Amino acid sequence: MKKIFVALLCAAIIFSCGCGDISQYSSTEVSQPDAYSGDLQTIHGVHLRDKKLLYENRDPAEVVTMYLTVSSGNAGENTNHTWEEINTYSVFDYERMGVDRYKVAGLLQVGDENGLIPGELGYNQVSPNCTVQIRGQSSSLNSQKNYKISIKNNKGDWQGQTTIALNKHQGDGLRFRNKLAYDLIAGIDEMMGLRTTFVHLYVKDTTAGGNGIFEDYGMYTQVEQLNRTALKAHGLDRNGHLYKINFCEFYRYEDVIKLKDDPSYNQKAFEEILEIKGNDDHQKLITMLEKINDFSIPIDSILEQHFDTENIAYWMAFQILIGNIDTQSRNFYIYSPLNSERWYILDWDNDGAFKRTEYSLLGRVDQSEWESGVSNYWGNVLFQRCLKSENFRTILDAAIEDLKAYLTPERINEKVNIYSSVLKPRVYSMPDSMYAPLTASQYDTVAASIASEVDTNYALYKESFTKPMPFFIGLPVKTGEKLSFVWDTAYDFNSESITYTFELATDCNFSAPIHKEENLILPATELPMLPKGQYFIRVYATNASGKRQSAFDYYITDIGKVYGTKCFYIDADGKVLEDVYVED
Repeated sequence: MKKIFVALLCAAIIFSCGCGDISQYSSTEVSQPDAYSGDLQTIHGVHLRDKKLLYENRDPAEVVTMYLTVSSGNAGENTNHTWEEINTYSVFDYERMGVDRYKVAGLLQVGDENGLIPGELGYNQVSPNCTVQIRGQSSSLNSQKNYKISIKNNKGDWQGQTTIALNKHQGDGLRFRNKLAYDLIAGIDEMMGLRTTFVHLYVKDTTAGGNGIFEDYGMYTQVEQLNRTALKAHGLDRNGHLYKINFCEFYRYEDVIKLKDDPSYNQKAFEEILEIKGNDDHQKLITMLEKINDFSIPIDSILEQHFDTENIAYWMAFQILIGNIDTQSRNFYIYSPLNSERWYILDWDNDGAFKRTEYSLLGRVDQSEWESGVSNYWGNVLFQRCLKSENFRTILDAAIEDLKAYLTPERINEKVNIYSSVLKPRVYSMPDSMYAPLTASQYDTVAASIASEVDTNYALYKESFTKPMPFFIGLPVKTGEKLSFVWDTAYDFNSESITYTFELATDCNFSAPIHKEENLILPATELPMLPKGQYFIRVYATNASGKRQSAFDYYITDIGKVYGTKCFYIDADGKVLEDVYVED
């Protein structure tokens, strides 16, 4: 992964000089100790480098057996609940009830299939050493829950970790995509990874209604929790700023993103956007967001002062090539060392990667239209400003080429074959077989297709630059006896002229549109007022080369997404109402 440093240097020279042949420049990497932790390796004090020793001598086929005994605790720890309650409620239920997620007391013990192992966590312990709750957001709606196990102070640790995240990945037919991604990241110098291990979990329920015997809960993937402990383990600054992106498009969010001593500060509202995992002095975050949203400041200047272009480029390139599309505005972290102005993106949650073949077999419409290539990131103000920079696009393209050379079929298939041999027999055994979305033969088909999806995603990346970028459709506005329709203008990297196709229908498939206009130059049209009912708008942008792009808006059906489509209603009083869909 050395090409990118040359690209960074050359792009910087081009940016500063305004011209130049990048082929004539070269440089040698120089490593130096980090000023923040004394441990982290950087290049010129800018680039993050992971601790490769953390990943050495790890058996990719290892399955750790964990035994968890759960019991009702006390109200002070919020553990006075039953295991049935833990496995019944989703995070959305807790929001409706207005309470924190329930917990139970737990005794976590580590061993193998024959029992406990001396020296491992929990050996010879009989009293609770942890608390247990569900983890995740949309995954909490699944029948099989993910668990967050928090080891209590002075009760030991497992592999240096005191927060154990166990992920079932029920929506992943293979059940190993997240581990595959992190094991691939371990070989990429320019990305920060996390340690992962397959876990076979047994649970003994001694809460009310429990049977008091160990039950087989099947296979999980343990993913190192990204917190202060992990920062220190990976050579980063444990006192630094760390935020989990819950839903953030890097707008300023003035009403919510405030300093904690502001009288109107609301941490719950704050964490709906950015979950606080490190230092809670938000001034540096606010400064960064203000500059991103100040369009008088060139994005290249902002990147130079507040980010590491290599870091963003490699992170984005990796997500694009593995097809991990749900990373536009969530499912990653941002981190900044305490005494630095720079922010870095850290990878998180990759179970949506390599899904094209699986979606096709299941008849699901997803990862299509604008959710391929760079257009997938166009709705995020930071990423959009980056992509409008020729300097950034040069560096991103170098990262794409570098990672494509690394993500070879041989490398991927070697890992896939190991994981499949371990997991497939267990996926089609109880209890996981009850929730397997794929048949056994489909499992083999999907596993065999994983490596080929890199080439598909690479081609879609290249094609995405030839299309207009996606845009949003506005809610129609009633003006007298007319209904006005507007949408944002589309952007074209080659500055080609763009026209729009507008359709209006009463069904989301547009089988019989009630109105259609083509070759619209302006992003607007007007129609006579419509009667009461449900309606659908579909808008496409087409550039002079004939390349078409849908709007960002989509409508959800039982089989997936209807792209470029906005739903609205006209009520009996002629009021226009927007259809709001909350995606699970």
